[in-house]
Amino acid sequence: MIRVENLRKSFGGITAMDNVTAEIQNSSIFGLIGSNGAGKSTLMRLLCGIYRPDSGTVTIDGEEVYENTKVKERIFYISDDQYYFHNGNMDDLAKYYSLIYPKFSFEEYNKLREAFKLDGRRKLSTFSKGMQKQAHIVWALASNTDYLLCDETFDGLDPVMRQAVKKLLAEAVIERDLTPIIASHNLRELEDICDHVGLLHEGGIIFNQEIDNLRLGTHKIQCAFKEPKAKEDFKGLDILHYENYGSLSVMIIRGSVERTQKVIDKFAPLYSEVVPMSLEEIFISEMEVRGYDSEGINL
Repeated sequence: MIRVENLRKSFGGITAMDNVTAEIQNSSIFGLIGSNGAGKSTLMRLLCGIYRPDSGTVTIDGEEVYENTKVKERIFYISDDQYYFHNGNMDDLAKYYSLIYPKFSFEEYNKLREAFKLDGRRKLSTFSKGMQKQAHIVWALASNTDYLLCDETFDGLDPVMRQAVKKLLAEAVIERDLTPIIASHNLRELEDICDHVGLLHEGGIIFNQEIDNLRLGTHKIQCAFKEPKAKEDFKGLDILHYENYGSLSVMIIRGSVERTQKVIDKFAPLYSEVVPMSLEEIFISEMEVRGYDSEGINL
């Protein structure tokens, strides 16, 4: 299990992580989402021990990650910034990673490389962005680490390759208890594969929940009344977003459906309907409450 406690990190007076505490359970697929500049990449680099925390700790099974070679052997990090040796090819990097990761499998490497139809002797500098991402995924899975940190890994992959990578990650979770942690702006991609999600904003974690529980706790409700209603009429409800179209009210509410319905029923609605919400809609609603929304952008 990865545990982050009271984590702080600043760069030149700019706070990137502000007293973050979170847990990531083993054998789950954890999605990390957040606004631009929220600190997703910083947190990923702290989790794999590239950055030293200013204060607080990052531990895996009770052992600190930073400057701990044994723990780092259990983590593979795919950065959003692609890195490879000048004039190097896939086979060169495979040999390099085999020196770092004791469980690296050349059999698995060659199997995956051939499945992705990648030439191991071709210079990586001639690969497209999508092919370079595929190469990193091949090295990562062949390294057989316990944790795989993916920073915008799906970016640059075509739809077929995205589905293939999701399938490989899911199989690795089932077959060898891999724990992928995926930071992405593409919430629909995360919704397809992740079972847990954490939301970062301004260097802090707003929530860290199972996606199913998150959906159960946040609802969009459409209801019609004889007379128009204002947001203030629905006292006792945690309303994240409210829109009114004459007698029709559309609300996004945090809380149980049963309790919400009891409050709404007091106003004798002509009709009331609970509409399923996507992860993207929940993200937008949570950000709106914190003053981060499209209305604040003047074009």
